[in-house]
Formats: sequence, C-alpha cells, structure tokens
Amino acid sequence: MVMKNLYKTAEHPFAQYVRILGKGKTSSRSLTLEEARDAMAMIVAGDVELVQLGAFLMLLRVKEESPEELAGFVMAARAGLQKQRDQALANAKQPAIQVDLDWSSYAGKRKHYPWFLLAVKVLAANGVRIFMHGASGHTMNRLYTEAVLPTLDLPVCTQWSDVNAALDAHQFAYLSLDAVCPPLGEIIQLRNVLGLRSPVHTLSRLLNPVDAPYVMQAIFHPAYRESHQHAAEQLGYRNSCVIKGEGGEIERNPDGLCLAKQIVDGVLTEEEWPALFPLRHSPEEAFDLNHFLAVWRGEAEHEYGEMAVIGTLALALRVLQRADSQQHALSLATEYWKNRH
Repeated sequence: MVMKNLYKTAEHPFAQYVRILGKGKTSSRSLTLEEARDAMAMIVAGDVELVQLGAFLMLLRVKEESPEELAGFVMAARAGLQKQRDQALANAKQPAIQVDLDWSSYAGKRKHYPWFLLAVKVLAANGVRIFMHGASGHTMNRLYTEAVLPTLDLPVCTQWSDVNAALDAHQFAYLSLDAVCPPLGEIIQLRNVLGLRSPVHTLSRLLNPVDAPYVMQAIFHPAYRESHQHAAEQLGYRNSCVIKGEGGEIERNPDGLCLAKQIVDGVLTEEEWPALFPLRHSPEEAFDLNHFLAVWRGEAEHEYGEMAVIGTLALALRVLQRADSQQHALSLATEYWKNRH
C-alpha cells in the first residue's frame, strides 16, 4: 500500500518501458536489447504492476517483437532460470544436465496428430539426448504435448532434479515452463484473459534452458522465422533452426515447402525443403490416441503422418549435422523410422 501511494507522486520504474512502446505512431519505438533485458528482469522478479504487464504485453503484440527485444527478453529470463536450475541441481547433488538438442513445444495441435513426438521418440532411440520444454492449456481446443507424452512412455518431469534421471533412462526429458521459469509460466496462461497470445509464446521457444548445442524452434506466422533466427544469433546460439511448423510445432508439413532459417556453426543460412506430396491431405476429424499408437507400433498406416515423422526426422538430422545433404537426411530418417522397433 505504501508503494501504491508513492506512485501517486513518483513514477513507477517500469513505466518508462510502457511509454517507449506506447507513445504514439510517431514517438514510440522498439526497445533496445538492453532495455528489453532490463524490462524482462523486472517482470520475472515480480517488480511490475499487473496493469503495466498487460499494457506492455499487448503493445508488444501489436507492434511485433524485434530480434533485439526477443534477445533481451530471453537473456533476462535465462539468467533467472539458470540460477534456479543450478541451485536445484546443487541441492540434489547432481551434475549439470547434458543434452544434444533443445526442443520447444508450446503450440499444441488442432488439425493433425503430434507426429513430431514420434520423430522425437525415434531420435532418442538412436542416441540423441533431447530436452523438451513447453506449456499446455493456454489455448482452447488443442492437443498439447504434455498430455500425449505418457501415452508414448516419455517422461514428464516436475522439477529440475528429475531431469538427469529421465535423460539417462529415456534419452529424453520434458519440463513445463511452470517449472523452467515460473513467472513466464504464469504469464503464458493469460492467453484467455487477454484474448491474444503474448510475446511469452514467442520468447519461450528461444530459452534453451539447459544450454543445448543444437536448438530447434517452430513458429506459426512465417514473418517470425527471421526474427527468431537473428535473435538466436544475438544469444550466441551457434547451431539453431526455426521453421513454420505444422500448427506451430516443430513438425514438417509434408504437403508443403519448408523453409528452414538456420545458424550453422555460427553462420546464418537457410535451406528450402520441397513438399513430399503433390496434394494436400485433409485434417483429422477427431483425435484417437489409440490410432496414433497403432501407427507407432506398425499396426496401422497413416500416409500423411508417417511422412510427417520422416520429414521431421530428416530436418532434425540435418540440424544435428548427422547428414550432409537433404537426400542423405531423408534416407537416414526413412531407415530410422522403418527400424524403430
């Protein structure tokens, strides 16, 4: 209450960042990387009023985040989560978490099954250690990763101290944003309060919470590919890839072209993958996880789904530098899928 009375005569420290974004068509501007980092540091520390947070998020949503803003936001969030992660591991007397690939999953699926999860399962079976982070429930009528993982016998961790054991047993671990960075986990759930997705849906994909050497991301709106690529460069990620994934998840749609915006050994590049089918397939009328599992077990066929798995596997193998060409990646991915059991 003392604070609120104080702000009747003194400006709240966070007000400057709202003003920068909302000062009008001619006077407003994007935040610099340093301003974005400082603003997000205040947000994750809980040093902003809710009304300020709502205004800030929606002004960014209308403007769309610049690469510098994304990088600054992620820097601040990573600083906080890394401190929490390292303390949790130290308390549990565990070593640092070692993985090959960071895989973000925040969109949920609406039209097609989460075929990318079968690609993840195949990669893990072939020795790729994968850390996945995501969030669920923030958008209605979507099938979220966290709900499907137990069906595939892939572990859902609840805290940092669970991750090493999951990786050692399954080459895979999933930890929700609620545990990775609790303040961001709370903000992402404001989707149905604000009526729109916020920048947290974007920046969370760039978090790379366990410092994996290879980073994969997907966005829904194509314009975000380049901003993610440039933000990843500013974050120092030497090997990353962002695509317009099916439904916003890291999944190649086999019915269309796939443009991968990448960083390969520190160099910005891009690669276009051709469509794998000449015609588009119809979306699912409803989800039946028993059928999904039957495809995995080889008890049922799904033309679209199996090629979505193979296409996603091929992309991941290229990102991981385990294939020296698209054709090699596709051939290796097909072999992995056929030999999955």
